[in-house]
Amino acid sequence: MKTFFTSFTQIGLVAVNTYCITQLNYVAIFIVSALISLLWCYNVTRISVSTINQKLTYSLGAGCGAVVGLLIVKTLF
Repeated sequence: MKTFFTSFTQIGLVAVNTYCITQLNYVAIFIVSALISLLWCYNVTRISVSTINQKLTYSLGAGCGAVVGLLIVKTLF
């Protein structure tokens, strides 16, 4: 579950960041990009040496995170 929620959060932030970029919200872009990078640094080592099931869990979390990130953007903005 930890792998799922980590990728879920990371890709959800990418969806939010994409919206911030289109709105030229520089402060939000900076904050969200920093959070994405922080999560990515944590994930890259762990996922690169994981099993296929962990990789699939990570990918599923990423897909769900993208959809939820879009829903958050649509709801808040």
